[in-house]
Amino acid sequence: MAYDPDETLFSAAAGDARPLAARMRPRSLDEYVGQDHVLAPGKPLREAIERATPGSIILWGPPGSGKTTLAHLMAGSSGSVFVPFSAVTEGVPRIREIVTAARGRRASGGPRTILFIDEIHRLNKAQQDSLLPPTEEGIVSLVGATTENPSFEINGALLSRTRVFVLRPLTAGDVLILVRRALADAERGLGAMGVTLDDTAATLIAEEADGDARRALTVLEAAAVHAGAGGRITEEMAREAMQKRFARYDKSGEEHFILLSAYHKSLRGSDPQGALYWMARMLDGGEDPMTLFRRAIAMAAEDIGLADPNALPLAVAARDAFHMLGAPEGYLPLAEMTIYLATAPKSNSAKRALDAALEAARETPAAPVPMHIRNAPTGLMKELGYGAGYRYAHNEPDAYAPQDYLPDAIADARFYQPGGFGFEKRIAERLEYWAARKRGAEPGTAGQPGTEAGGAGRE
Repeated sequence: MAYDPDETLFSAAAGDARPLAARMRPRSLDEYVGQDHVLAPGKPLREAIERATPGSIILWGPPGSGKTTLAHLMAGSSGSVFVPFSAVTEGVPRIREIVTAARGRRASGGPRTILFIDEIHRLNKAQQDSLLPPTEEGIVSLVGATTENPSFEINGALLSRTRVFVLRPLTAGDVLILVRRALADAERGLGAMGVTLDDTAATLIAEEADGDARRALTVLEAAAVHAGAGGRITEEMAREAMQKRFARYDKSGEEHFILLSAYHKSLRGSDPQGALYWMARMLDGGEDPMTLFRRAIAMAAEDIGLADPNALPLAVAARDAFHMLGAPEGYLPLAEMTIYLATAPKSNSAKRALDAALEAARETPAAPVPMHIRNAPTGLMKELGYGAGYRYAHNEPDAYAPQDYLPDAIADARFYQPGGFGFEKRIAERLEYWAARKRGAEPGTAGQPGTEAGGAGRE
């Protein structure tokens, strides 16, 4: 039987026990709110729906952004049979049944089949592979919905046979439209209850929903039941119905890496406000604080380095403090570390030096160690010249002996180039002093060991 929105999804029979979010599901594109970037006139997805030629697509977006609704609208516009498939409870045999039935309908001139797979990223490889032939042959139009990045979770062969459309979280304005529509609709919504909604409560629901229409309508329905017929939903009622706002964060999925990257880039970019925000988002979403400490310790070495040598030990100490204190007290050293690293002078000179030294080592794997810095534990080695001419630095007046330490083939190499901020300014002066000594020039005293004013610290 072809898709019938009145009979299949949107029955308005009295006593409809479905949740408000299901009852208020849009029945046409005119009722759909949001996603203008893919549904505005002239956009490919809208044209595919209006022309009843959806093809096979993947809808990627956060919860409550309208993925399932769009799948139903595609079926409705094309008169197709809408067949849902559970990626969690069903397997390849069920896919074969669906494809066989779809093939039969097609052979008899019947309606096309839209195979809707919610959470398609949960399909295993065998399930995904079983979809390739019917999708490629056009036996079914595959519509997959996912909250995860399909490039990570769906194999390339299946992706190549689909178009991916990215849905965005609804804006608070979009959600507010849906809330007020549900409140006024006497057929499918709450209009028959005669409930009123305070503006402050409406704003709270729209903002706290985090772009999730389903969550907003669920809270509205719970608050309306609490208020009762003819009642008034206050901000306090809405807040009670909401209970707890759940962070949109999956510590094992793509969102984990996106937020962790945002945290690192905020530290590197010297923005303590951004770093603290992304840190808080991850903590509120249940992230293991050790993940943040590991990234911060790596960042201290990679992006601060010798511009502030205190950064790395401070990060390690903050981690140890958390181990001692636990949560929530341990969040304080985490926050202190985050602020310190974000506001520290930045330099990636150590990383550049490491990369350059590794490259040189790979290019000259057999370069001999200069004779004067070779160890000579035996008499034969001494006779062969091992260690001959070596100058012991601590016997020099300023603990510096101007001699070569690199192989002849790369004698002039300079792997480490100090940055111009923080403690590295002192290092640069010291290196210049030693270079002048080595050239035989009369060095100044600005960078002479023992004469600089400070140690590791900030400008």
